[in-house]
Parts: sequence; C-alpha cells; structure tokens
Amino acid sequence: MGKIQSIIRRANAKISPKKLFYAPSWVVLGVNNICNLHCKMCDVGTQNINSNFATNLVGSHPINMPLELIQTIFDQVYKYYPKTRIGYGFTEPLVYPHLISSLNYAQEYGLDTSITTNGLTLASKAEELMESGLKSVFVSLDGPEDIHNYIRGHKSSFQRALKGIEAIIEKGNGPGISVFCVITEWNIGRLKEFADYFKNYPLKQLGFMHTNFTTQAMANDHNLVYGMTYPATESNTDELNLEAMDLDLLWEEIKSIESDEYPFPITFSPKTIKKDELTNFYQFPERLIGKRCHDAFNNLMIKSDGSVIPAHGRCYNLSIGNIYETELSSIWNSSIAGNFRKTLNDAGGLLPACSRCCSAFSS
Repeated sequence: MGKIQSIIRRANAKISPKKLFYAPSWVVLGVNNICNLHCKMCDVGTQNINSNFATNLVGSHPINMPLELIQTIFDQVYKYYPKTRIGYGFTEPLVYPHLISSLNYAQEYGLDTSITTNGLTLASKAEELMESGLKSVFVSLDGPEDIHNYIRGHKSSFQRALKGIEAIIEKGNGPGISVFCVITEWNIGRLKEFADYFKNYPLKQLGFMHTNFTTQAMANDHNLVYGMTYPATESNTDELNLEAMDLDLLWEEIKSIESDEYPFPITFSPKTIKKDELTNFYQFPERLIGKRCHDAFNNLMIKSDGSVIPAHGRCYNLSIGNIYETELSSIWNSSIAGNFRKTLNDAGGLLPACSRCCSAFSS
C-alpha cells in the first residue's frame, strides 16, 4: 500500500468510521472449528470454550465451512475487492477438507491467498499447496524442538512442521514461508537459540509475538462500560502464569536477537524499546500500550456458518452480518460494524479489553 493511500485510509477511518470508502485489506477465514494440537497459551487447547476467542474459533457450526460458501465468498471478494488478501486463519486450515479445492478456486480469480498453520500436516500437503497458487504460509512455532513440543502438547509437532517447511523450500518457487513465535514463560531463555536455528533457512520473516491475553480483571473493567454491547471475557490465561515471566532474561534475549544479523527480517510485536515496557505489558495489562486498533478498520473474519465479525478471531464475538443473507460489500459497512468502529474512535482508539490484543499494536 502506498503512503498516500495509507494516509487517506486512516483519515477516512478517523473522520467517517461508519462509512469506509476503501476495501478491506484482509478477509480472514475461519474455515473449520477443530485443531490437532493442544497449545498451552490458547483457549482452544485448554478447553476454555466460553471465552470470546474460543467462541470465535470453535463456536460456530458446521465444523467445516461448506465448499459452496467459501466459493461464494471468493466470488464476492473478486467482484467487490479483487485486491483484498485472503487469509485461511482458523482454526487449523491444513485439516480443512476443502482446502486444496478452494485454493484452486481462488487461483482462478487470481486472488492472493495465505495460510496460518501449526504445520503438523504441512509436509503431506506441500506438493498440492505448491500448485494451488498459495502466496504465503505462516507457520506457528514456539521455540526449539523440546520447548515447542511441550507447549503444543505433541511429541513430534516441531519435527513435522520443520519437515513441511523444508519440503516447500526444496521444491522452490513456492509460497513464501514465515515463522511466528509466541513469547511465553516456557520459551524465555531459548528465543535466541530458536532464532539462530533458522539462520540458514530462506524465511520471509521471523516474528516474535508477546502473548495476547485478557485477564478477568481486564474483562471486568471493560464490562462495566461496554459489557452490554461488546462483552469481554477472560481469555488465554488458563495455564499462563504472568508472574513466572522472567522479564530480565527476556529483555536480554530481545537485545541479543536485535543486535545480531539474520538473512530475514525479525520483528517483535509490540516492539519494546525499554525494559520498563516489558514490565508494563506483563505486570500492568490494564495499561494501554498501543494507540488504536487498525484491524477493525481493515479486516474482517468469516466463520464456518457465514457469520462475520470485525478484525479476526481475537476480537469481540460481534456478528456484523452473514454471507448467507447479505453481500460482503454491505457487511463491510453494516450499521453494526460502523457503530463498533465509532465506539473505538470515541474511546480514543482502544477499549479496555483491547489492551493486550495483537491488533492494538498493528500498523
């Protein structure tokens, strides 16, 4: 996106949040409601099924988005927003039975498609993915082999994901591979080792993400003001112990990684300039660090039942329309979506429960 276009979009979002005159940057797809791992920092993995996050990921039916529905979505994206990117995001796209056929359908339109995956079955899908027109694969790995396998609850999940990454790289001319790592109490002290491991891999990016969470106290404070319209829940904290985060060691690792040279970009989200910012992030989660949510103004997510929510799976469980009932172009500027965006603006850019969501740090 050009600089001028970006300025125009941001001006539109601030001045006229109820009517956006530009296309969404991303349409995120919740193509299924199942996952083949049990991640310790995820509500789906810990079976906290009543949280907003889990409800957005596994709360709709059918389990798999029908092929006819995903084709309708692609028809409408091509009709209204042909440059919008398609992200197969939730819950685990590689076990979606219509993955390849739907990617091939998107390829006929020339749509930009990507997949976010734990990589467990990536190797077995590599050849078909190479031929599907897929542009990007974002693989979630949470540390060196032993750490990742412990966090993900599978004794060979790292090895299998790596095998898939290597299969795509070896074939050449395939989708770009990026790796993203969630920083948790379990992998602090092993992050530099993890980054160094990939120095000989032609990654597009290696991204470190400070863990996203909502404490019950954060949800309570939020719900005092916004609970009737945008209720918040505790999220992604069942097995997370924020007090166990060794922030001194984490800060040393961040500085060590940032001072080293890698053949690919390395990012931290949010980027911390001082150690005190780590303390704020983990020990004072009610404090806002980011300035505003951009994703609610740039993305939307479609669940397996055709219902649409703002931004992506970490947002509030707010239905802004349904593809079975309304065209995508109307949903993008629906009254519910517009009111939500205006509420964000009126609050200064973020609501209380947004403070540790990745969208609070997006640019």
